Amino acid sequence: MFPWIYEFKWTPTHIIFLMLFFSVAMVIATTLFRALVRSWKDFLNHRDQEVLWESAFEEIPDSSKQCRHALAGEVAARICQHGFDCRECEKHPEFLALEAEQNTVPTLVHGETEYIQGFSVPLDRYYHRGHTWARPEEDGSITIGLDDFAQRVVGIPDAVELPQRGTMLRVNGTAWMAKKRKTNVRILSPVEGEVVETGNEDGKPFLRIKPVAKENAFTHLLRGSELRAWYLKELERLQVALRSEAVGVSLADGGTPVDDMPREYPEADWDAVWGEVFLEP
Repeated sequence: MFPWIYEFKWTPTHIIFLMLFFSVAMVIATTLFRALVRSWKDFLNHRDQEVLWESAFEEIPDSSKQCRHALAGEVAARICQHGFDCRECEKHPEFLALEAEQNTVPTLVHGETEYIQGFSVPLDRYYHRGHTWARPEEDGSITIGLDDFAQRVVGIPDAVELPQRGTMLRVNGTAWMAKKRKTNVRILSPVEGEVVETGNEDGKPFLRIKPVAKENAFTHLLRGSELRAWYLKELERLQVALRSEAVGVSLADGGTPVDDMPREYPEADWDAVWGEVFLEP
């Protein structure tokens, strides 16, 4: 059917076939070229992390995408359509106005810690849906770390890959990588800014960043009275992900959760659990 094949003949049938074949090939090549150009532009514009998050968020089931205002009981049911970024939500300002009118705006409380089903939740910081927290410091910088829930779900990591100083973090982009059981667990950044310090105290990594913009830096993050409803929902998700009767009892009996869940329950599918907890399905 092709000119370079022995006994090929320039018949109308062969000519039509060649025209159709090369038309399809040209469409495929053009599509691939445009995709490569878009990918390269996204990379140059530092949108690679944003694109990665958009892809991951699409894979998260709707049952795990509940709007923060639905979790807090302010609305009966609502699914987030903005990648847990309230700054892009057209309804969020309306909820904030209602909270202000009812004097129920959640705030930070310094020096206090709430204990939810045995998990420690300090109230002096903001929390990301991927279980990182962001604490504003007096010098204007922001400290980022993993919450108690995530620390216990990961346990002591086998290795941690922290970003270099000067690295720019994006909201919902990679803050750092933790390796556990030959799995690379991607930890999402709760805020945007330049890394100015990194550390790892007793297996608990942290970053300190210089925020790009202080205004609205924490709008999309949970705080205060919102935390209990969110944590209880996360505990339900964790029990479903683990699908282990023994683990379920340890989480719901009011006792203190174990420090290193993978070590205590090695039979669980931890790749799936970490995907649920860190929003990486």
